[in-house]
Parts: sequence; C-alpha cells; structure tokens
Amino acid sequence: MKIRTNEQLDSVLASCTEGLKNKMEGFGGSRAVLLCGGTGCLSSHSNEIKDKFNELIAQYGISDKVTVNQVGCFGFCSQGPFVKILPEDTLYRLVKVEDVEEIVKTDLINNQVIERLLYVDPVTHEKVQKQDDINFYKKQKRVALHGCGIINAEDINEAMGYGAFKGLQRALSMTPKEVIDEVLASGLRGRGGAGFPTGRKWSFAYANNADQKYVVCNGDEGDPGAFMDRSILEGNPFAVIEGMMIAGYAIGASEGYFYVRAEYPIAVDRLQKAINQMTEIGILGDNILGTDFSFMAHIRLGAGAFVCGEETALLNSIEGKRGMPRPRPPFPAVKGLWGQPTVVNNVETLACVPYILREGATEFASTGTERSKGTKVFALGGKVNNVGLVEVPMGTTLRELVYDIGGGIPDGKQFKAIQTGGPSGGCLTAEYLDEPIDFDNLVAKGSMMGSGGAIVMDEDNCMVNIAKFYMEFICDESCGKCSPCRIGTKRMLEILTRITDGKGTMEDLQELEELSEAVKNNSLCALGQTAANPVVSTITHFKDEYLAHIEERRCPAGTCKNLMKYRIDRNKCFGCKLCARNCPVSAISVSEYTAPGKKKPALHIDQDKCIKCGMCRASCKFGAIMKG
Repeated sequence: MKIRTNEQLDSVLASCTEGLKNKMEGFGGSRAVLLCGGTGCLSSHSNEIKDKFNELIAQYGISDKVTVNQVGCFGFCSQGPFVKILPEDTLYRLVKVEDVEEIVKTDLINNQVIERLLYVDPVTHEKVQKQDDINFYKKQKRVALHGCGIINAEDINEAMGYGAFKGLQRALSMTPKEVIDEVLASGLRGRGGAGFPTGRKWSFAYANNADQKYVVCNGDEGDPGAFMDRSILEGNPFAVIEGMMIAGYAIGASEGYFYVRAEYPIAVDRLQKAINQMTEIGILGDNILGTDFSFMAHIRLGAGAFVCGEETALLNSIEGKRGMPRPRPPFPAVKGLWGQPTVVNNVETLACVPYILREGATEFASTGTERSKGTKVFALGGKVNNVGLVEVPMGTTLRELVYDIGGGIPDGKQFKAIQTGGPSGGCLTAEYLDEPIDFDNLVAKGSMMGSGGAIVMDEDNCMVNIAKFYMEFICDESCGKCSPCRIGTKRMLEILTRITDGKGTMEDLQELEELSEAVKNNSLCALGQTAANPVVSTITHFKDEYLAHIEERRCPAGTCKNLMKYRIDRNKCFGCKLCARNCPVSAISVSEYTAPGKKKPALHIDQDKCIKCGMCRASCKFGAIMKG
C-alpha cells in the first residue's frame, strides 16, 4: 500500500507502534528472541545461532509463541554474540550455537534464567540479568544509535513502530527555512570530525539558487578501529535515510547519494533494502505525503581510500574521478557534486536529524555542553576491558569513558594514553582523564573528536611506535596530489623508523618537529593538515621515550624489536631447556653450569642470533625470560 497522506502515515505508524509494543511487552504470553546482527557478532556465528533457534523452536512446537529477530549492534562487542529474551529483558552474552538448545528448553519453555550465560560484573562479581543494569550501558544515551539493537534493520514496520518518519512528517509541515532554524537551534555539529554547525552548512546550500541540488551521506569510515557509521547503517538505515530526506527538503534537493565503502557489505545490503522498502510504500519517490517534495536516494561504493573521507575527494569519486581533494573555495555547498550545490554530512550527523525534528531542538540541546550539544558515538577499543560501540552525552569525561563504561585496563596495568580522532587526532595522557569530551575541549588539549575512534593504550605501548604506526597509515593513504603531504609524511616516516630502529639522532628529532609544522601548514586537505598530530602529541607528552630511543638506544615499553633484548633470569630458570627447544633460530644455548656437580644449566640467549619472535618467553612455564 502506498502512503500518500499524513492521515495514512499516522494510521500505519499507530499500527506498527502497537505491534512492536506488543512484541516487547509479551502481549498474549508471547516471547521474542533478539539476536545481535552486527558485523562482529555475525563473524562469531550469529547467523548459525539464529538458524538453530528457528529449528529448535519449530521442533518443540512453540513457533506460535516465540519470534526470532536479528537486530543491529548491541554495542558491547567484547561480550558478543548477544541474545536478548523479551519481555523479561534477559540478556545472555558470549552465546554459542551449542547454547541454543539450553536457552530454548530452560528459558523459553520453562521460564528459568540460565545463570552461566549472564554478564558478570568484574568488580562486584555479581551476575546481571538486564542490559540497562550493566555499567557499560548505564551512562549511555542513544540518539544516533536510536533503534540499534532493538528493531529488525530489514523491516520497515519495526522501524515505524520505533518512531521512523515522524521527524520527516513534522519537517514537511514546516517551511525549509524553519527546518534549518530548528537544526540550528539544536546546536548539532557535524559528527564527521570537523564539528561544523550542521544548520549553517545547510543554510549555505539553501541560499544558493540552482535547478538541482544534492545531499551526500559520507559513509567512508576509514579511521583504524572505527566502526560507528557502519553499525548505525547496519542497525537502523531508515533513520539515516530519513535524515538525508529532511536535509534534502531543507536545502531544496531532490536526490541524495550514500557513499559507503565496499568492505561494508552488510551495511550496504541493509541500506539498499531500506531504500527499496521506503520506495515501495511511497516514502521515497515523487510527491511525498502529498507534498511537492520529491526525493530519491542512491548508493555509490567506495574502494576504501582514506582520503575519500574528505568531502571533495568523495565528490570526485562519486563522479567517477580519482579520489583527490579539490581546492576550496568554492565549497561544496556552493559548487559540489557535478558542479551543483551539495551538502555533505556523515552518517552519524544524519542519524541525529530525525531525533531533532521528532523530539524538538530543545530536547536535543538539553544534553551536552554549551558549545557541543547532544551525544557522540565512540568506537572504544585497544587496552580496555569493555571493547565496543558507545554513545555518551557530550561532556562525559574521558575517565568515565575509559573506566566506568570501558571497565578499566586489563590485567591491572596502568593507563598510559587514549588516542582520539584516529590518524588526525592525538594522544591524551592520564592528566586529562577528567576533561569533558567535546569538540573544542579536545582540540584545546592537543587532540580532536574526529569521527569517534577512541583507542586506549597501557604501559606496554611504545608511543614512538604508535606515532610510526599512524604515519605508515597516512603515507599509504595520501593521494599524492600535494607535495607537503606526499613527500613530507614520507620523510617523517623515515625519521620515525630510524628512531625505532635505534639509529635516530637529536637532529632527527628537531627535523621531525620542523616537518610536522611544514606539513600541517602547507597541505591541501585535512588529511595532510592533521597528519602530524599523533607525532606532535607523542613528542609533547612522551618526549622522554623519544630520548630513550635516541640517546640510550632503548625502548622503555620493550616493543621496538631492534631495541629489544630477551634475557634469562637465572634465579627463576629451572634449566628445563623448553625455551631452547622452541627457539626457531637456535639462539639459546647452555653457557655454563651454575655450580660444580650441579645439574642445573645456565642458559644464554645469543643476541646476534635472536630474531625477537618471543617464542622463548611464550613457552617458559616459570616466567624466567624477561624482555626490555
């Protein structure tokens, strides 16, 4: 059925809302099984778990009482795959295919909770049954992640049952200028990294008279360890499309393009299914809800070039050109896709727009700080217990992110730094843990929000090596259009490599700092302009590590191979020779016996032969092999 009027949409929304409510509240004694269908859990056999549930539910004759739905990412990736049972809201984690029969027989049939599959709080050691009672979720607020982990991302009826298209409906009752004013009043800033006010960007395109305008969704998420946009597209693609449509109405565009990297096949598939379903019922297409507004959405796949996250390089790629940045001005809002006014927003930004129109700008702005409103999604990873996707109010401190939500550092090790903003950001040390997270504050402290990657590092991370890792990434991803980025980053990588190899000099350190300034000030696009940030921040906060590498030819963290040595502690060694038998290059030998007449040999590692593979340390049962 085509939805042609507001009255028809109201009727369908009411019906879908009632249906979803009945499922979640167990109307008529029904039960629902929700399975995480994010990429992480799918790689851990979530599809097989779903098939096993369907098979056993049919086998035990309870198909009329139990439904099985695959939903978006639950966020708590280190504890997946997840299974949630409604209406009790029981959350089982680390579920395997072989656990399914026990869940069906014990919980779905006999209504008994399976204790061993519940989350165990690492501090209190108590088992937690409900998702909202787990510390990882307590301080989160889902705005951009609205519906993720709750609705079936491939079912438009569930999306409408959870509020889809109410924001669009309200927007179409307003003038385009009123919609832009609403977004301006909300304080929404672009979540792609720069933090430019979204309403201002829209107003530039709105003021530009043109026969054709475009909205482009930047889904080219390239930061190492980042998976925010992917999870939103996988969990609720309808919200992102709705946000794009509202932007299109506000600026006078009739077409939109989703630019998503091809290595996100699940996100692309669900996005295409959502577009097809919306077109089928008339939410996408001509004269939407009986208005003069017509809009169509298209998908273009990116080949995975990091530089295509820069909006003008992205536009070139959509046009079939090589993904290289354009000089600005003119900005895309004036001259963008095919020379027409274009608004480019990232996935998370567009996902926030329906919330603003549905709930109102005041409600959105009630969360956050004075200059950074709303929430921010982070991909929290690295040396932290609770790895996953989190959405927190702006103003949440780094300490809350790392310790309250992230559960602290594994194995009781010391926090060293957190890298925010990916290759474009910087490292923040323990002294900044109580700083609130917002766009301006992170920049003032030497980092940036970026798209939302947050990588935690502990005492075992070498910060010089971290800077080298990001510079290797930048060198690989530089498009080569401008000399400062193409040549400057290569020279910086060569210097960092010399330092980590134990061949660096103090002149190298001075040159590294000078190159950082030159690349920053002279590069064409943001990739080059921010390329030196990890280098600058590590030199600022960890200069002693650089000096140790250069002056002492030593890596304090013991991770730079050419500066690392393995040695055997004779007081701990029992002389079993297991390490020698496991050494692939025969670098361990008996140098002497500890005392005349004693059988315990003293083992020795030949540093010239040792390849620093760590097999000796891994095989030693007595902790006798040290590195440093």
